[in-house]
Amino acid sequence: MTQQPTRETIFALSSGQPPAAIAIVRVSGAEAVAALTRLAGRVPPPRVATLMALGQDAILDRALVLLFPGPHSATGEDLVELHLHGGRAVVAAVEAALGAMPGLRRAEPGEFTRRAFANGRIDLAEAEGLGDLLTAETEGQRRNAMALADGTLSRAVRRWREALIDAAAAIEARIDFSDEDDVPADDGAAAAIVGPLRDEIAAMLRVPPAERLRDGVRVVIGGPPNAGKSTLFNALVGREAAIATPIAGTTRDLIEYPVHLGGVAFVFVDTAGLRETEDVIERIGVDRAAAAVASADVILWLGDVAEAPVGSLRVHARCDEAGRDRVAAGGDLAVSAITGAGMDALVRELVSRGTSLLPREGEIALAQRQRAALADAEDALRMGERTRDILIIAESIRAARAALDRLTGDGGVEPLLDAIFSRFCIGK
Repeated sequence: MTQQPTRETIFALSSGQPPAAIAIVRVSGAEAVAALTRLAGRVPPPRVATLMALGQDAILDRALVLLFPGPHSATGEDLVELHLHGGRAVVAAVEAALGAMPGLRRAEPGEFTRRAFANGRIDLAEAEGLGDLLTAETEGQRRNAMALADGTLSRAVRRWREALIDAAAAIEARIDFSDEDDVPADDGAAAAIVGPLRDEIAAMLRVPPAERLRDGVRVVIGGPPNAGKSTLFNALVGREAAIATPIAGTTRDLIEYPVHLGGVAFVFVDTAGLRETEDVIERIGVDRAAAAVASADVILWLGDVAEAPVGSLRVHARCDEAGRDRVAAGGDLAVSAITGAGMDALVRELVSRGTSLLPREGEIALAQRQRAALADAEDALRMGERTRDILIIAESIRAARAALDRLTGDGGVEPLLDAIFSRFCIGK
């Protein structure tokens, strides 16, 4: 989607907060070149880093200046980058000079990227990938964000959209010209396109969601009271996040803490002991604990092996205590959060299980909005496959194309834009 550049010209510090070796201030909009002329007295050749003195009455700084004329710039508008010395006073002086110029204002969070989207330089899926890249903390998060920002999903969507256009053309030809000899009498051509395409979409939907990659694999520590859950929780997160005492029922509510282990993001959850109780407050905690266990990605079960939820990692805790130095029959690991015994093995097992729940290299993890649009496209195509009514088939293809348009921002996503771009920092 291509729009005319906005009239407002914006500026912002686009690098980290000073002091630093270098600070980059960006200016984007119709007045960017005029602003540079007022600030430096001249304009450098496009895309050539040029050392220039900045300041009208007095020199504010000597900076490397780059000019990127629109529409072939990051924002699709005239864009100027000022590579300044990174002291606070230098940056403040240059920003003050820009702010005093007519027609210029400070950028809002994400406004540079929003202009790139509005001016057709990137689509919405690429913009979301860029936002994820800015917040990536693990290698898996970085790879997935880079794939989205680099257009991997967008290229697949364009290919699917073109295939659906071919299928729609075959269907429309049957509808409009079915009485002519050179039009096929069946919809085999469309079906040959739609079937494999739907399978591709279904395969992408089977990839674990981006929320698990971004927010972390949820590991819930469950079991009866006084089983050592809080002590193990504290050992795994590396701090005294939960109160741990020998008194049964100390933990009354869920306690969550994010941790990175082996390059995998986890969220560890400590829970109340699962037992029958007449205490109203403890009962609430027990119910929340049961719900957390039911929705966990990985369960560390510290209770009776026979009562362990299916698929849980059955941990024999407090193995440093007399009489508890062996794994119970059917258990998986014996650990002591006090002495550290078995903790390395537990972490290795958690990283292994966590990795298996994340996208493999080469797969793209989609966020909730993206998955919803893709699921709508798959549902529409399935609707067309369940009927021989040519009009319904044509409508299913149209609905699938509309859902794909929402993925890349071509289908009326204006209400979402403020929420999406507000995640960006100022200057991006």
